[in-house]
Amino acid sequence: MSADTLSAPPHALRLKGVLLPLVLFALLAAVPFVAGAVGQPFYVSLFTRIMIFAIAALALDFVLGYGGMVSLGHAAYMGVGAYAVGILSYHGVDSGWVQWPLGIGAAALAALVIGALSLRTRGVYFIMITLAFAQMLYYTANALSTYGGDDGMTLWGRSTFSGLVKLSDARTFYWIVLGVLGLSYLGLRRVVASKFGRTLRGCKENERRMAAIGYNTYAYKLVAFVLSGALTGLSGVLLANHTEFVSPAYMSWVRSGDLIVMVVLGGLGSLHGAIVGAILVLALEEVLSKLTQHWWLIFGPLLVLMVWRAKGGVVRLFGGRA
Repeated sequence: MSADTLSAPPHALRLKGVLLPLVLFALLAAVPFVAGAVGQPFYVSLFTRIMIFAIAALALDFVLGYGGMVSLGHAAYMGVGAYAVGILSYHGVDSGWVQWPLGIGAAALAALVIGALSLRTRGVYFIMITLAFAQMLYYTANALSTYGGDDGMTLWGRSTFSGLVKLSDARTFYWIVLGVLGLSYLGLRRVVASKFGRTLRGCKENERRMAAIGYNTYAYKLVAFVLSGALTGLSGVLLANHTEFVSPAYMSWVRSGDLIVMVVLGGLGSLHGAIVGAILVLALEEVLSKLTQHWWLIFGPLLVLMVWRAKGGVVRLFGGRA
């Protein structure tokens, strides 16, 4: 954090904390209009994908930035949500009223089981056990030959909502994803500011002390983990609808690593920082991948440089906070 930020009065920091998200969402809302004006509908699709991953990054930031739970398998819940949609679509169930709740519920259930076991460990053991469970789900998806195996599965179409909305329209789907992102952000802000959120942060700072004064830290962390898994599952539901395709690659450890990079780059413990991180990572990926297939050789040093120059995340440069 810069010296200017440290010396700024509290009301100025609060103003920045509100202004930055407003500007961010205003820019996202302008994308369809700008894309239409320049005749580039591709940008609508690109930023739809970015916002879907931003939802997953928000969910991870909630448990990582506020709960201190370094999950290296969070993309697994995205994959569970996506496969719920894909499997139901394969069997002719295309109603979003069925697909979406089941996708979120399946991801929450997976997070409950994994979290209940993983949270009995600490430190590097927690990281490794979340990775192990995620890889187990990844190889399970690979083994589902009926649903495409490692080749993945193409969906018959996007979810339907009894004619209320038409997800097949790219702009309509964009606004829905933006709305989900906005509600997810506002909802998590409320949770973080609540007694539950303060307790969760206390568990991160000193779990033994929180337990000593009577808090069931295991229960608080498990509830947070399940909530995060459910929200990540929702991002998987949206991703399946966006690509009209599901694949085991959605739940690979590489994708989980991408989510961690987004959170750390944007600003750990800053919810809108997770959105900024998703935009930076995926926008850079799109630009650099057009230059060379070895784009990670360029992106890696750029990432190191950005993290080095923006200690605490990109949003900290502007005095941003959750």
